[in-house]
Amino acid sequence: MEYDFPQNGNYQDLNNFYFKLFNEIPDLIFEFVIAPDNTYFFPLVSKSVTDFFELTSNHFVDSDKILVYERIFEADRLTFFQSLVNAKRNITRWDFEFRVILPKNGLRWLKVSSKPELYPDGNIAFYGRISDVTDLKDQEIKLKISEERFKFALEASTAGVWDWDLTTNKVFYSSQSMKILEQESMDIFDNPEFWDGIVHPDDLENYYSEIQNHFENKTTFYENYHRVLTSSGNYKWILDRGKVILRDYDGKPLRVIGTHTDISLQKEKELELVRTMELYIQQNSRLLNFSHIVSHNLNTQAGNIKSILDIIDYDQDIENSKEMLSHLRTVSNDLNETISNLTELVLIQSNLNIPIKSLNLNLYLIKTFELINNFQKLNKITIINEIPDDVYVDYNPAYLESVLLNFTTNAIKYSNPNKPVEIKYSFSLENGKKTLSISDNGLGIDLKKYGDSLFGMYKTFHKHEEARGLGLHITKNQIESMKGTVSVESEVGVGTTFKIVFNDSLNA
Repeated sequence: MEYDFPQNGNYQDLNNFYFKLFNEIPDLIFEFVIAPDNTYFFPLVSKSVTDFFELTSNHFVDSDKILVYERIFEADRLTFFQSLVNAKRNITRWDFEFRVILPKNGLRWLKVSSKPELYPDGNIAFYGRISDVTDLKDQEIKLKISEERFKFALEASTAGVWDWDLTTNKVFYSSQSMKILEQESMDIFDNPEFWDGIVHPDDLENYYSEIQNHFENKTTFYENYHRVLTSSGNYKWILDRGKVILRDYDGKPLRVIGTHTDISLQKEKELELVRTMELYIQQNSRLLNFSHIVSHNLNTQAGNIKSILDIIDYDQDIENSKEMLSHLRTVSNDLNETISNLTELVLIQSNLNIPIKSLNLNLYLIKTFELINNFQKLNKITIINEIPDDVYVDYNPAYLESVLLNFTTNAIKYSNPNKPVEIKYSFSLENGKKTLSISDNGLGIDLKKYGDSLFGMYKTFHKHEEARGLGLHITKNQIESMKGTVSVESEVGVGTTFKIVFNDSLNA
C-alpha cells in the first residue's frame, strides 16, 4: 500500500500517520540513549511496553528504571548487560534473547534487536525493537528435546537411519548404518546405488520389487529382509523399513525415510531352527523306511519259510524234503543278513551319516530273485538280467535290498493276467551317473491321470487286495535319502519302466 506524503510543509498529517502506525506495531519499539557518563534515558518507548513488561512508558524514567531491571530473569541479567556493554563498546548490533518474569504472565522469552549510532556529543543511541518469542522458544525447546530423545534412541538401539531425497537422488546414511557395514561410524551422504551395490544378488529382485510396490501405494510402508556385504567380506542380514513422507501432486515419491536393523543373530537362530526341523524330518523318514523294510522284507522271507515248511509237511518224499530244507537254509541265511542290516539301521536312526558300502548290484539282484522264489511257483516269470557282473554301486545294504525287492514284487503283483510275466534289468551310464532300469510288461499306469501322485503316500492305481499305496512312496523316499533319483515311463496295457539313478559320490 502506497502512502502519499503531504506537500507544502504540512507535517501534522505525517506525524499522525506515524503515530498511528507506531501504535499498531505489536513489537516494542524504542530509542535508548547512553550518555558519555553512562547515564541513560528512553526518548521513545511504544505503548506495547505494557504487554512486554507490564509497565507503562512512565516507568522508563530514571527514577523507576530499577523496575525494568527487576523484570529480567535473574539468571539472564548478567549476560543481558554484558551483551549491551559489548554492543556499546564496539558500536555493533545488539541482538540478544532473554527471559523476563512478569507479575501476571509469568515467564516470557523476549528478543531485542537494535542498531547503535554514535553522535558527535558522545551519546550512543540504540534504535530497535523487542519481540515476544516465547512460543517460538517453546517450539525450539520441544524440538531440541525431541531430537535428543531421537538421538538417544538411535544410539541405544542397533538401528541405522536413512533419508532418501529423490529430487536430488541423495541418501543420508546414519553412523549406525555404517557401523552395521563394519565401516567408520560417521554420517554420510551418498546415492542409493551405494546400498544397492552391496545387496546380495539373490535378494536384489525382491528388494527392488517391495520398495517399488510401496512407491506405487500398493503397501502402506516398505519392509524387506536382505543380506548386505560388509567391509570384512561377509554378509549380514538386514531388516530394511521405510515410508514415503512426501509426494508431488501426481503421487510420485519425493522423500523416503527408513531404518536399517541388523538381524543376523535372529536369522541365524531361524536358520538353525530350519536345520533342526529338517533333521527331524529326515529322522522320521528313516523311521518310516525302517518300518517298511521290516514289514515288507521280513514278511516276504517269513512267507518263504512258511511255504517251504508247508511243502515239507505235505510232501512225504524224503529227497524233496531235503531239497526244501536246503532252500530253507538259504532263506534262513538271507533272513539273518536282513536282520543284521536292520539292526545296523536301528543303531544309526539318530545319525545323519547312513553307512554306505560298495555293493555288487548283480549279487543283490540274485538275492532278490531268491526272496521271490515262492512267486515263481505260482506264475511263469521270465527274468532278463543285462547287468554286468562287475557293476558296483555305493549304497546302504538294507536300502538296496528293499528298493530292488519293492520294484520286483510290484512288477509281479501288477502283472497282466493275459500274458506271461517278463521283468528286465539293465544298466547304463547317464551323464556320468550309474543308472539301473527295471522294466516289466504288466498292466501299466496312466501317467496323464496319476503322474503327479504316483509316488504319493497311500496312492493306489490298480485294484489289488494287497495294494496299500505305501511301496512306491517309501521306495522313492529311500532312493532320495541316498541322494539318488527315480523316474518312471509307463503305458497302460504295455508295461512300466522305473529308472534309478545312483549317486556314487556320497562317501567321497
